[in-house]
Amino acid sequence: MELKALLKKLDFKCIQGNMGREITCVAFDSRKVSEGSLFVCIKGAVSDGHKYALKAVEAGACTLVIEDDVENIPENITVIKVKDSRYALACISAEFFGNPAEKLKVIGITGTKGKTTTTYLVKSILENAGHKCGLIGTIEIIIGDRIIKADNTTPESYVLQKYFSEMVKAGCDCVVMEVSSQGLMLHRTAGFTFETGIFTNIEPDHIGPHEHKDFEDYLHCKSLLFKQCRHAVINIDDKHSDYIISHTNCDIVTYGFGENADLRASDVKLMKNNGSLGVSYTVSGKVNMNVEINLPGKFSVYNSLTAIAICKQFGIDNASIQKALRYAKVKGRIEMIDISDDFTLMIDYAHNAMALESLLSTIRDYKPKRLVCLFGCGGDRSRERRFSMGEVSGKLADLSVITSDNPRTEDPQAIINDILTGINKTTGKYVEIPDRRKAIEWVIHNARKGDIIILAGKGHEDYQEINGVKYPLDERDVIAEVIAGIKQ
Repeated sequence: MELKALLKKLDFKCIQGNMGREITCVAFDSRKVSEGSLFVCIKGAVSDGHKYALKAVEAGACTLVIEDDVENIPENITVIKVKDSRYALACISAEFFGNPAEKLKVIGITGTKGKTTTTYLVKSILENAGHKCGLIGTIEIIIGDRIIKADNTTPESYVLQKYFSEMVKAGCDCVVMEVSSQGLMLHRTAGFTFETGIFTNIEPDHIGPHEHKDFEDYLHCKSLLFKQCRHAVINIDDKHSDYIISHTNCDIVTYGFGENADLRASDVKLMKNNGSLGVSYTVSGKVNMNVEINLPGKFSVYNSLTAIAICKQFGIDNASIQKALRYAKVKGRIEMIDISDDFTLMIDYAHNAMALESLLSTIRDYKPKRLVCLFGCGGDRSRERRFSMGEVSGKLADLSVITSDNPRTEDPQAIINDILTGINKTTGKYVEIPDRRKAIEWVIHNARKGDIIILAGKGHEDYQEINGVKYPLDERDVIAEVIAGIKQ
C-alpha cells in the first residue's frame, strides 16, 4: 500500500525520504518488522519505541513514524513526524486494513463496572435476532467460531483493526467491545466512528502512576468515547452522567430507575429457584415490556437495560430480546454452577473491595441461610487491597474462606496474613485454607441447605500464577472433580 494513502487522515511533516514508498507491513514492535515495513515509534509504559528505530531499520523498515526526534537515521529511510505517534498508529492501521470498521456497526461500552457482562448480553440478543456479532473484551475475542484469549481489555489499535478486518471476512455485520479508559487515553480506538457508545457508571478506579493521575483524568478519558459516536446510551442514575452528557456530540438515549430516564426499570423482583438466582422487572418509556434474567441483583437490571437500549437501535423486537436475556450467561461474572438444588454456587471476578462489597451486598438481598465467600488477593499489587477485602468479607459474609488468588512472586501466606489483618477488624467468622483447590473442595463438602457460596477473584481465569509461573486452574474443572469424587 502506498505511504501517502496510509497517512491521509493525519497531519504530518516529512522530515526526510521518499513519500512514494510502497508499504508491505505496519509494525510498532521492532521484533515484528520485515522488509518494506512502516515502523511506528510509540512510547509505552515500560519502553520507548524511538529507542528501537535503528533496530527497525536494520530489520528492513523503509519508513519511520516518530513524535520525538531520532538521530543517525540513514538518508534512504523516509521519516514522518507527527504530534502523537499512538494516534498516528491508529489512523495508519485503519487505512492499512481497509477501514474495516466502516463495514461493521461497532458498539463500544465504557464504565467502571458492567462492561464485560453487558457485551455478552448484547451479543446474545443480536445473534438471537439473526445478526453475526463479533466480541472484543476482557475475557476473550470472538470472531465467528474463533476464540482468542484477551491480553488487554481494549487491544492496541493495530491489533484492534486486524480483528475488525477478520470479523468482516468472517461475515460479521457488527461487533460489541469493551472500551477501557486506558484504551481511550492511548488512542487505541482512534481512526473510526462507533455506531453506539455506552456509559455504564464510574467510580474511583485505575488511578495510579501507570494509569490515571486522578479521578478527573479518569472521568475525562471515559468521556472521550462520546466524541466519536453516532449514538450514545447513558446511565442517567450515575452521578457523573451530566458530565458525560455535556461531552457527548450525538443523540442520546438514557436508562435507569428515575422518572427522567428514557428506559425506566420498575417493579423489580428477586428470583430464586433450585440453586439459581435472577431478577425480573418491567421496562417502560421508549420500550415497554417485562424482563427476566438469570443474573442476580440491581446491577443486572442496569446491564440488561443497557443491552435493551442498544438492541432497540438495531430494530430488534421485544420477544427476541426477552428470550435472549432469559438464557444469557457470562463466564466468570456471577456465573452460576449448577451442582445442587440445596445450595447456590457461583464464580465471580470480584477482585477488589469495591467489587466484592457490591457483590456480597447484592447476594445478601436473596436472604441466604449462610453467605459463604471464598477469596484471596493478588500478589505484587497494593497491600491496601488485602486489608479492605478482608474487612468487607468479614462484615458482609457469614463465613469467609481465605485462600490464595494469584500470589505471583509473593509469599502466599504473607498475603493471607494481610487479609487476616482486615478481617480481624470485624467479628466475621473465617477459615484459612491456603491451597485454593482444597479450599474449593472444603466449601462444597461443608455446604449447608440454603447456602449461597461465592468463589471470588478468579472469574474467567483458568490459571493460578505462583512464583511467576502460570499453573492450570479453572475453578469449573475443580468443581467438576470434587463432584465426581463425591459421586464415586
